[in-house]
Amino acid sequence: MLERLRMSSTDELFADVPRDVRKKLDIGAGMPEMDVVDKITRTLGRNVTASDMPCFMGMGSYRHYVPAAVDHITGMSEFYTSYTPYQPEISQGMLRSLFEYQSIVCELTGMDAANSSMYDISTALGEAALMCGRMNKGRTFLIPEALSRERSSVLKNYLIGSGIKISRYGFDRGTGSLLLSEISSAVKKDNVCGVYAEMPNLFGCLDRNVASVKQTIGDIPLVIGVNPMCMPIVRPPGDMGADIAIGEGQPLGTRMGFGSPLLGMFACRQEHIRKMPGRIVGMTQDSKGDTAFCLTLQTREQHIRRSSATSNICTNEALTAVAAAVYAAAMGADGMIDIAKKNMERSKTLMTMLSKIKGIEIVFDNVHFNEFPIRLSKDVSEVSSELLERGVMGGVPLKGHVKGMDDCMLIATTEMHSDADHRKLAKALREVL
Repeated sequence: MLERLRMSSTDELFADVPRDVRKKLDIGAGMPEMDVVDKITRTLGRNVTASDMPCFMGMGSYRHYVPAAVDHITGMSEFYTSYTPYQPEISQGMLRSLFEYQSIVCELTGMDAANSSMYDISTALGEAALMCGRMNKGRTFLIPEALSRERSSVLKNYLIGSGIKISRYGFDRGTGSLLLSEISSAVKKDNVCGVYAEMPNLFGCLDRNVASVKQTIGDIPLVIGVNPMCMPIVRPPGDMGADIAIGEGQPLGTRMGFGSPLLGMFACRQEHIRKMPGRIVGMTQDSKGDTAFCLTLQTREQHIRRSSATSNICTNEALTAVAAAVYAAAMGADGMIDIAKKNMERSKTLMTMLSKIKGIEIVFDNVHFNEFPIRLSKDVSEVSSELLERGVMGGVPLKGHVKGMDDCMLIATTEMHSDADHRKLAKALREVL
């Protein structure tokens, strides 16, 4: 290559790159392919998964049972190798699958229309804030103080250049529920374009105050973020007056996978559908009168002028969306209700068990879905390390997520945790503390 370019060295090749950012990769000399595979295999073998030891991490990514049907169907080459629904000539099979996914999202959220997915809930939140800016002339977007730093960071980046600023409202330190008074006050003094609330919230609380937010803010658009797993047993966003509903669909048929491929759910009311980002699969009839599916309302910058586009998102999570549709169909309504109840029961059982350990304080007096925060008498990062030594992955430290909760850990449990797993966590915490 250097000879063809008439250059004498790689330094000359990269001469346009500033020297202070040029770093030689310390990867050693070349190796035979067999040796490389062996080294990579041994390196990956150091990873510890939720299958190797009990894992109580949550905050958006959870370990749920995935029926065999999900892997079987999504593993079919027609789904597994297909590209995003980008061109109108995408196959009828994929279009129908995504149409079913959209229908399931609408049923879970109580909304009128859904798009065919986004990257994750963080990007869905960013798009929801921009959509609120198109629906309302306000320039302030209200979000909870108790919001994960990842969602906050992505939202902040999304709003750069939009003219929309972020403002936060607090939560009750005794219950973890949002403070309606702070939302009301912000709406009166700020030029608010939209309000965001979560059900369950960051702390896993099933916050009853969310149902009163729409009444508090009036005509200002309301965005509600959900965990789809609890939707079968709680009031859906549509019943609580939400204009837009978003969610993290990973629990629906996708494994954790060290952060995993995620799935951004996005739905809205019918009157707002032309302002909704992403792609929507619609059902129609072909020239013979047979049922057919097609992409519709493609108001993206790939199709129209950027200044008029609703979004510059150019792809979606097609395979995980299909997985979500297969999961919901395989479980059925009764199955999903059963799983939701089990998750609530497991969190209550574990919370009661941990509350009896010296050095642990249950932070909030509230109803939780499948996770809850505990306050520790010892440094959280130190506790996490010592739990790992005892064969347990603890919860997510809340340091960096919520001010004033540096001594707290968010514990998540699902139907995949046995009573023995709970006892193992409790025993390990008792020893560490």
